[in-house]
Amino acid sequence: MGQKGEETRGKLLNATQRLIEAGGYYNAGLNQVVAASGAPKGSLYFHFPDGKDQLIEEAVRQGGQEISALLTSLDQDSDKGGTADMLAALLEVLGDRLEASDWRQGCPVTTVALEMAAGNTALRRACSEVYASWEGALADRFEADGHSSPQSAATAVLALIEGALVLARAHRSRVPLDRAAQALAQLV
Repeated sequence: MGQKGEETRGKLLNATQRLIEAGGYYNAGLNQVVAASGAPKGSLYFHFPDGKDQLIEEAVRQGGQEISALLTSLDQDSDKGGTADMLAALLEVLGDRLEASDWRQGCPVTTVALEMAAGNTALRRACSEVYASWEGALADRFEADGHSSPQSAATAVLALIEGALVLARAHRSRVPLDRAAQALAQLV
């Protein structure tokens, strides 16, 4: 595939990611994706021959990779501070992202996970794999800190962050994220 094809594919994935993050699976109709991406409709079927579910799955994975890269970057930067500093920085970045999007873009996985986990195996699996990668990164950090139960700590931290993002979005306020950062500082 040439550069133009990769650009078109990227536009379609980026548009889908924004749409699912803001409104979930059902907000990302193919016509909405085409309109938001500016790509021709034929390109959609060329790049995603298995249709909407393939497009959504790849957009979930792309969003997951972006957050994974953010975790890695913050983990490397936090060598000067500690895990609590890394988690506070993560919540700050996610809060900035959420607020800048007018409270629409919190987590690139949550909405799809809530909507589709019970009825779509491929999408449930994609969400599960993304969450598992984030938990793994957090567990590695806790293990490096010598935490007695790094996997449990990672799951608890991820649940706290995800919940704080949902609350921040519902309240249209950073207060839940700030409170989560304070709780994490005490827990970690």
